Amino acid sequence: MSNSTYVLDDKLLASTGTRFLNYIIDLVSFVIILIGIGIIIGILSALFGMTEIGVWINGLGDLGWNIIAISVSIIYYTLMEGLFGRTIGKFITGTIVVDENGEKPSFGTIFKRSLCRYIPFDAFTYLGGSRGWHDSISDTYVVNKKALDEEIKIFKEFSLIGVNDTN
Repeated sequence: MSNSTYVLDDKLLASTGTRFLNYIIDLVSFVIILIGIGIIIGILSALFGMTEIGVWINGLGDLGWNIIAISVSIIYYTLMEGLFGRTIGKFITGTIVVDENGEKPSFGTIFKRSLCRYIPFDAFTYLGGSRGWHDSISDTYVVNKKALDEEIKIFKEFSLIGVNDTN
């Protein structure tokens, strides 16, 4: 078999509209997760009479809530993209996060990508049609999954041309 490595083609990149839709769907998912966490904490504190949790939550203030929201967001993106290569938004739009060889990035790379989302103005870096900072800094790409699978299949079949079958 050939020693060549697949390199991602830019034509597979998700469009700006698809990326925006991913963002909206993930934002809604994130809010639902936060509400779910709040409901679970409320139920547990009511069941076990832990009124201290309610007092603590009421005293968090804006900084405390921002830290919780950022932490939950980083955990959401890192776990979803680290385990599946996709968030809920990407599942719905048929896109996936990959490296330049079309493979699933490491957890470390995904964690770096998740942290980069909090660089000020990161969301605006897509306006010019570029990949955006959290993609370029982490060397990741968001692509159409079906198109990528087909492209890799063709690449692997092409690399087998001329190889003797010894079976």
